[in-house]
Amino acid sequence: MPHSDTGESTVQEVRQDEGRGPEADRRGFMRRVFLAGGAAAFTTMGGAGALAFADDGATASPSPTGSASPSASPTRGPGGGTLGAQTITEDFYGLTTDGRQIEDLFTIHSRGVETAPVVEAANAFLAGLSDTQKKATQFTVRSTEWRQWSNLDPGGFKRQGVSMDDLSDSQNALGRALLKAALSAEGLDATDRIRNINNAAGKLLDKNDNFNDVLFYWTVMGTPSTSEPWGFQFEGHHLAVNYFVLGDQVVMSPCFWGSEPTSIEIDGKTVSVCQEEVDASLAFIQSLSTAQRKTAIISATKADEDMKAGAFADNAEIAYAGIRATALSGSQKQKLLAVAEAFVGRAKADAAQVRMSEIRSHLDDTYAAWIGATDDDAAFYLRIHSPVIWIEVDCQAAGPLGGAYGKTRADGPTQKHVHSVVRTPNGNDYGRELLRQHYLTSPHHR
Repeated sequence: MPHSDTGESTVQEVRQDEGRGPEADRRGFMRRVFLAGGAAAFTTMGGAGALAFADDGATASPSPTGSASPSASPTRGPGGGTLGAQTITEDFYGLTTDGRQIEDLFTIHSRGVETAPVVEAANAFLAGLSDTQKKATQFTVRSTEWRQWSNLDPGGFKRQGVSMDDLSDSQNALGRALLKAALSAEGLDATDRIRNINNAAGKLLDKNDNFNDVLFYWTVMGTPSTSEPWGFQFEGHHLAVNYFVLGDQVVMSPCFWGSEPTSIEIDGKTVSVCQEEVDASLAFIQSLSTAQRKTAIISATKADEDMKAGAFADNAEIAYAGIRATALSGSQKQKLLAVAEAFVGRAKADAAQVRMSEIRSHLDDTYAAWIGATDDDAAFYLRIHSPVIWIEVDCQAAGPLGGAYGKTRADGPTQKHVHSVVRTPNGNDYGRELLRQHYLTSPHHR
């Protein structure tokens, strides 16, 4: 059954977070927001629409399973964001197929991941902040700040922490060193390209106030340690990296990788991003036989967006769909795994190796669902779903930067606007299941 995160320590942490000063109002506000699901509109910090509020100081009451209706269509927010019909005040238990966690999937044991460099880089980053910056940036490891990430632009979603724009060159160098310690060269390059394309498109459309390469925000949860749980979050428009550390174990999810456009000319050179996951997805679906495609393709009609488990959908309930990996040949299974590798490989090699081993161990219980056509230039949606991995690759219609490539939402979905999200189902997003076990089993927490 689901594990909740209630308890005196959580109450204390909420009180700490809500007592931070001017920004606490934003956190209190977010805790009371019910994000509408289905076709309902919603209000962002700077936009118009409909919001429902809980009473001041109240905790939202989830349904018996605590999740959005699995039949609800995702809500498209400004910037092409996807917000689920949930609130961060709900008890967290993670993405499931039916509201019930599969237990004993994740345990605390040595994984051999070298986390000392990440700890060192995080401590250096924090040490480089002023007291005011550090107070705005550092939260408890069980803080709900983990769940307050979004792929929306800063004009559509106000963030906590400090942005790159708030930091000096030397402080940003320390932040980059932290990313470099946590991510592979490919992962670091992907974050750079997402930010750089965002900036170039913003300049082209005279929207650089919100769409640039510096409004990307840092928060640190807990105190960086080689033995105690902690983590960090780096996020902004089309990008979110949640990185949890416990000893030599790493959980890098949820992560959001996206871009609009996916390629643009910068200083005379074409810069592209998201192509690896698009190519790997198409290679997989095109390897299937006609009979296999009939099972894998759950809809031939691609909507403007089909993502189900984006920001604020931590407790989504989504049944398995599509073709099961047991119906695939060996080479087809490798192509399916190649999609996962495109994302998992953005972590350091040792962490990625552990993650891929975990994914392979549940390959027989892995499903792949496809929406849309299968041509090389087709706009499509691919979902890979198992007890331990959730991946969505979604080609979406034009958003606020569509003018950079001559498209509007009315033109329909395109490979020029891609959103992808990676999650760890059954309660281990944000390393939450490992954190729960740590608090239950560590003598100093008893």
